Amino acid sequence: MLYLSNLVKYYKNFPAVKGINLHVPKGDLFGFVGPNGAGKTTTIRMVSGLLRPTSGDIWINGVNQKQNMDLVKKSIGYVPDFFGVYDNLKVSEYMEFYGSLYGISYREVQNMTGGLLELVNLTDKVDEYVDSLSRGMKQRLCVARALLHNPELLILDEPSSGLDPRARVEMKELLMNLQSMGKTIIISSHILSELSEMCNSIGIMNLGRIVTAGTIDNILGRGKENARVIIDIKGDTAPAAIKAKEFPTATLESVRENQIIISNSGTDEDMNHFIGNLISDGIIITGFRKEENSLETLFMQLTGAENQNAG
Repeated sequence: MLYLSNLVKYYKNFPAVKGINLHVPKGDLFGFVGPNGAGKTTTIRMVSGLLRPTSGDIWINGVNQKQNMDLVKKSIGYVPDFFGVYDNLKVSEYMEFYGSLYGISYREVQNMTGGLLELVNLTDKVDEYVDSLSRGMKQRLCVARALLHNPELLILDEPSSGLDPRARVEMKELLMNLQSMGKTIIISSHILSELSEMCNSIGIMNLGRIVTAGTIDNILGRGKENARVIIDIKGDTAPAAIKAKEFPTATLESVRENQIIISNSGTDEDMNHFIGNLISDGIIITGFRKEENSLETLFMQLTGAENQNAG
């Protein structure tokens, strides 16, 4: 469905996106996640045709964006990170207005509006003014109008930003429903729990690059290569910290009162060997546990040390 090849975007001399490559298969619900300034919105706007890449290629449904932008745009529904609604219009008028922008006849829009509003749970708001809708309702209305031309690819930039918990759940259910209907969906978000609950694959961006991408299960599996281990110690932690620095598969992450935290690049057997060494040296261990892998942990490992909130 979507291929990005060596995609680059400069703002003057600043590289916002640095040669990313990505494949999103048809029917995926794919999430872009990363710190502020990672390049998510810039990438999404390039895919949507709102920004021209400095270099690289974007392919959607086998069509190169450079060669046929009009055809590519017809296959995309885009929901930006701002609402883009007109508060002085009624919901029905709002749909008619956007339908005219898509080149859809008034009669066709009327025929489609009922079904689309039912899909986003706004049927009873058809004659209400947009200004009277809640933030979550406005966001779902934006999704409805993005579907007017029946695009195969739906792109949403921070769709849950500013929504209350209930509205977030409603948005999540809507997107999962659209995926079940065969839509390919790409969303950006910094809410990791949201992505892990609804996306089947994600890409983590940092400083203009995709640092990892794939199914959530595969990404978490890669994170196990550097599992974090928390070791509780009675008394002075300095000897254990020194041992951690010397052990080949251990990296000392932090030293706290009566506790050290390491990452283990080896096997569980390697870690058992390390624990055994500590005990042999007279270090009293009161407990140890391997931290369960999570998107949050992996995200911090991949972005926390490098990101400076720029870009």
